[in-house]
Amino acid sequence: MWKRTGVVLQVAFTYMGTVVGAGFATGQEILQFFTRFGYWGSITITLSTVLFIWLGAKMMLISSDIKAASYEDLNKTLFGERLGSWISIFMMLILLGVTAVMLAGAGSIFEENWNFSYQSGLLITIVGCFFLLRKGMNAILAVNSVVVPMMLLFTGIVMYDTFTTPESSRWLTLQTDDPLFAAWSAPLLYAAFNLSMAQAVLVPLGASIQDRRAIKTGSLVGGIGIGFMLLAGHIALSLHMPGIQQFAIPMGGIARQLGHTAQWIYIFLIFAEIFTTLIADIYGLTLQIRQRVKWPVSIITIIILLFCYLAGQIGFGPLVSTLYPIFGMISLGWLVLIIRHRRMQPEPRPRDPNNKQ
Repeated sequence: MWKRTGVVLQVAFTYMGTVVGAGFATGQEILQFFTRFGYWGSITITLSTVLFIWLGAKMMLISSDIKAASYEDLNKTLFGERLGSWISIFMMLILLGVTAVMLAGAGSIFEENWNFSYQSGLLITIVGCFFLLRKGMNAILAVNSVVVPMMLLFTGIVMYDTFTTPESSRWLTLQTDDPLFAAWSAPLLYAAFNLSMAQAVLVPLGASIQDRRAIKTGSLVGGIGIGFMLLAGHIALSLHMPGIQQFAIPMGGIARQLGHTAQWIYIFLIFAEIFTTLIADIYGLTLQIRQRVKWPVSIITIIILLFCYLAGQIGFGPLVSTLYPIFGMISLGWLVLIIRHRRMQPEPRPRDPNNKQ
């Protein structure tokens, strides 16, 4: 029992830690996909939560069935051998863009909250990534097991503080000028984007776990945790609309109201969530590129970090608002195939010619 519980928590925390990246933890994703749609945001967050629970489990179960070595194996199962290979290359390019967003988010935290320059924040994060990545997946899992529970705790504190503030029910009445179609398509785009990006970590994780019940339960716990943090962030951001939109790190602006110590801890947790997702994405990218070119892992990692540094010069806010919706639309096809995929049936055993029964 205790062993299964440990596996469940490992799946749940890794799931939450992978999805809670730069855009999520800072509030930018919540703002772009949910809060700007007013009171519809809380309803569409519920839909996203259901998708995360259902499809996160399905993705890891498929990976367990086929014993996938990387997310390319999953894509070949979904799209076929040739197309799956091309889709994996395309996903790799998208993941590079997302990783650049993660790095830009880290730089913005240094700039807006810790009195460092944006460039210094980028460079410090890059150095930290390089050295931690040398320890592999075990380091990622260990960091998530500490950071995610703390993030859940502080998310609860933010929600409590919001509900003790006048007009805390604004999330139920906030209006929007955006069309209803955009509001209802947002959770599909959001889930499609995050699940397709999370496959870099969740596919090898699912393949390593043979306990199907632990995968399902872990996805349930992880999906509910993601939904809780989405809703808490949405409620807090709604209270401060529309002024909160001026911040590159909206949740950082809200954390300032909790006092200096609480603000520092919360900002550090936001950075830690960004950092864990960043190293997880780079780890998945490195594995994928390593299958195609036989360069040393350290060289591949340096090249990825250099690309992200150059792309990060665009800035965090513009990267999130421009790239994420586009990537979400592209990922919808991938989401549809995950939904349609049926569990593989075991191949029938060949008949023994000597057996005449």
